[in-house]
Amino acid sequence: MKWVWQALMDAFERLVGGLLERNGYWVKYSFKVELSRTEKRRIGRPSCPRWEIDVLAYKPASNELLAVECKSYLDSPGVRYAAIASSDHRRSDRYKLFNDALLRRTVLRRLTKQLERVRSCRKSPKVRLCLAAGRVVSEKDRERLKSYFDSRGWLFFDKEWIRAGLEAYAGGGFENDVVAVVAKLLLRGTSSPATRLKDEDAE
Repeated sequence: MKWVWQALMDAFERLVGGLLERNGYWVKYSFKVELSRTEKRRIGRPSCPRWEIDVLAYKPASNELLAVECKSYLDSPGVRYAAIASSDHRRSDRYKLFNDALLRRTVLRRLTKQLERVRSCRKSPKVRLCLAAGRVVSEKDRERLKSYFDSRGWLFFDKEWIRAGLEAYAGGGFENDVVAVVAKLLLRGTSSPATRLKDEDAE
């Protein structure tokens, strides 16, 4: 069943990436960060492979770089606040970039240098760590996560953010894109009042 889980994660990452592209970002998936041997020793992982970021998004206009970790968790209880805020939680290893400050600084610094070297971004981009979550264990955890991320300048993309993005797709013109087509099939005529008004005007 591992291939099923991987396919689900790939689809979720493509969904998140598609919504970011609509907002002016260029996107790369499963981006490998080339840590040096010294950096690997510094973070206590001398034999680890290249660090992988699920979705990398960059907006040239604002020189903003997003490193997005994706957790769909559609068939599980969902993301827990405690696992992200504490490195001692039994599931904290799933969120290393969020609860290991040394690892986070090392990976994001190398990521910036790597992109600057090949001129994939402008000098000194504003780097923001993000989490895209299809499911959170409770409403209380969701509110705590939003507050926690805001206090650190990170971005939290929850199901409300995803739905708003899909509604924007559903209310727009035709695009030959999987995210856009699915949004129109599922949400056109059944989403927000603003989207329904656009649909009625187009008829």
